[in-house]
Amino acid sequence: MNDTRIRGAEIVIKSLVAEKVTTLFGYPGGAIMPVYDALYDYIDQVDHVLTRHEQGAIHAAQGFARVSGKVGVCMVTSGPGATNLITGLADALIDSTPLVCITGQVASHLLGTDAFQETDVVGFSMPGTKWNIQVRRVEDIAPAISKGFHIARSGRPGPVLIDITKDAQFALGEFTYAPTFSVRSYKPYPPVNSKMVEKAAELINGAKKPFVLFGQGVLMAKAEEELRAFLEKTGIPAACTLLGSGAFSEDHPLYVGKLGMHGNYAPNILTNQCDVLIAIGMRFDDRVTGDLSRYATQAKVVHLELDPVEINKNVKADAPVLGNCKESLSLLIDQVHPSSHHEWLNEFRQLEQEEKASVVARDLSPTKTGLTMGEVIRYVNEFKDDDAVLVTDVGQHQMIAWRYFDFKNSRTQVTSGGLGTMGFGLPAALGVQLHNPSRQVICVVGDGGIQMTVQELGTIMQTKAPVKIILLNNNYLGMVRQWQQMFFDKRYSFTELENPDFIKIAEAYKIKSSKVEQREDLSEAVADMFLHEGPYFLEVVVAKEDNVFPMVATGCSVDEIRLS
Repeated sequence: MNDTRIRGAEIVIKSLVAEKVTTLFGYPGGAIMPVYDALYDYIDQVDHVLTRHEQGAIHAAQGFARVSGKVGVCMVTSGPGATNLITGLADALIDSTPLVCITGQVASHLLGTDAFQETDVVGFSMPGTKWNIQVRRVEDIAPAISKGFHIARSGRPGPVLIDITKDAQFALGEFTYAPTFSVRSYKPYPPVNSKMVEKAAELINGAKKPFVLFGQGVLMAKAEEELRAFLEKTGIPAACTLLGSGAFSEDHPLYVGKLGMHGNYAPNILTNQCDVLIAIGMRFDDRVTGDLSRYATQAKVVHLELDPVEINKNVKADAPVLGNCKESLSLLIDQVHPSSHHEWLNEFRQLEQEEKASVVARDLSPTKTGLTMGEVIRYVNEFKDDDAVLVTDVGQHQMIAWRYFDFKNSRTQVTSGGLGTMGFGLPAALGVQLHNPSRQVICVVGDGGIQMTVQELGTIMQTKAPVKIILLNNNYLGMVRQWQQMFFDKRYSFTELENPDFIKIAEAYKIKSSKVEQREDLSEAVADMFLHEGPYFLEVVVAKEDNVFPMVATGCSVDEIRLS
């Protein structure tokens, strides 16, 4: 009689194939070695990317997920391999990124004995995951993976961790795979309340100065067309959050800028002058609201949101519309009246001119010595494709790149938003590039953050992913230094960096590179970077004490935003 059973390790791989996983990021080790052995026979179906650190693996999976809309997958060993995922799990949870992370674990009989490389990764990761589970039996492997993928991608997406003991990987079992479509007590898509839609429409139809704030929820719901149709019918000005960039074209006449601490002047000021505030797929993060006690207190609030936890959490909604915003926007479009708000929109344009004169001119067309971060992004816009993806690390360069990058299409920005993870940019850019090798991927990093995951240049070397890396080097932890300058009497406590020769590092990884220190060399250097077919590392030495404005200081109201 033929034994059709296979090892649990192979069941892991066959389950991933059943979920149509084509790219897997990871790092092997003892407790996950049986799965890696099984993977050896499936390399024609699953492309494994060997990163140089487990944190690099999960950030790469995040980048892959964010640009593709699919579930990102990574796989690592137990102990330190698993704990090195924790930062990425927390980042993915707060930014709603769908991930399935598979970790190896010591054999079941060793659990709780402090065995070599044993950690309670389920306990460690519980607050940083949407769902996690430890699998100790071979028959539970495929059902756990199926359930994990469903939970990761449905409703408000998030990270899932599946910890599999080594004996379960070695054990023999029958392979059957059934996709999961529902989980008891888990309701990922709450029904839209028609009465709340009616109430929202009533508020919007009666508004004199309505204002739309849209976030990443629009992108996750694939509701870009519904958002555009809603705005064009109502004539309401709209601004985006950091992660909402690209959901609505910045060339559109109703687009009025970016929200938040380093967003644009007009949308921050006029948040506190609108009479109806319509939030779509955003969570009223503190970087957007500033002092909550003084945030839009004059306005009626309409909140379109998928996650019930976010309703009334920070800002009380007069018309909370729970549900997928693609559905709720479609219903709302039918009930709102065609309108225009030219005078109100003109108020945004007048304040926009103040910002252009005070800030934008200084950032993009400087006359002082020392290159600015903004003028680097200006040249990037001249040479990039319309569908190029901007991936950033965290810091001053992130805010400047966000402010000045010309977003033309949906899903063209990947950054760490809620957690603000330094070291995110380089591996995330790798993940974005490997999803679509022919697409331009521009990774903008600072000299602080890149040194946290600089080893992923080795993964870029091995995969030959043609990422264009721009290092904006000011020899400081720039964002912290700016705060020290403005609020701590210029006491620059441990923020100045003595940096290595980044060009030699890039060349050691066989990556074409160049360095720019003079303004007259910048345009040609950026052009050369884009003309190069493979990965490229461009270091630009920028002014050491260049600051990012506008700025809403901590504890201030959004209408106290500063231009200098």
